[in-house]
Amino acid sequence: MLFFYSDSLAISSVLLPLLFVALSVFALLLDRLLGEPAQFHPLVGFGRWASWWEQRLNQGNGKLGIVIGALALAIVLSPLLLVVWLFALLADVSPVGWCLAQVAVLYLCIGWQSLQQHALAVWQALMAGDIDQARLKLSWIVSRDVAELDADEIAQADIESVLENSSDALFASLFWFFIGGAVFTLLHRWVNTLDAMWGYKNNRFLYFGKAAARLDDVLAYIPARLTALCFILVAGKHGMKAMACWRVQARDCASPNGGVVMTTGAGALNVRLSARACYHGVWKDKPAMGFGSPATPEDIPVSIILVSRACIFALSMCALVALAFALMSTL
Repeated sequence: MLFFYSDSLAISSVLLPLLFVALSVFALLLDRLLGEPAQFHPLVGFGRWASWWEQRLNQGNGKLGIVIGALALAIVLSPLLLVVWLFALLADVSPVGWCLAQVAVLYLCIGWQSLQQHALAVWQALMAGDIDQARLKLSWIVSRDVAELDADEIAQADIESVLENSSDALFASLFWFFIGGAVFTLLHRWVNTLDAMWGYKNNRFLYFGKAAARLDDVLAYIPARLTALCFILVAGKHGMKAMACWRVQARDCASPNGGVVMTTGAGALNVRLSARACYHGVWKDKPAMGFGSPATPEDIPVSIILVSRACIFALSMCALVALAFALMSTL
């Protein structure tokens, strides 16, 4: 798909993969330096747009509800057609402007710096012994009830959020960027946002949100497994444990993609994650995730380091492949 841009940009298709690696690095640097926009994030605006349509269309159950949900999904995603047109126009008018726009969209979709900040805010509260503040900070990034969690359970939920969301926000964004540029990245992030908003299995969204949830599963399938593979390859002596967790434990998890990432990440960290979770006042046992001792607050920064190493490894591999492709094409 990347090679679609080579004619419009007047750039050799041989060099296009290297260009996209460079654009990815610039976007990650922007994320590292700037974090999330302080005033208004475009994904928040998209969420409001989606909510407006959901409030008007979410009527009906069963097959009718599923059809209406699929229609709402198509309507909410329709602005992508305008984005495609704008990028095509920009490629003809200003290749430099096109590159800057690609970087800007990827930067807005990544969210890795924000995820780190939220996770470390929980860790800092735990290290200060302020468990109430830790619960409050955790409630901003997880959907489970946090009121009765102890320090270790808070840490385990925090690590799960780091691992799972790193796949959605970081690795999947980069994957789809390499496949089809900013348009594909934006498609994934919008669908992922809709899944977070509509993907609940309750009376309101059981049918209406099914199409969004299924599309999110499809778009995250390959990125989640590439994320898990990167965790294994940077896990050092725990690599085999991480692989065993993926092979044995992931199948028991409710999420077909999140389970792969969390079990493999837990194995790479040589820790066990949450054995239980509380949703709407009801405690539920969770399938085993990881080996070793239960994760503690000290493991939160280690999980961030794991994700960072995996990201650097993935980008390095992409750069090597792009460089090899360019060199082989000159022979």
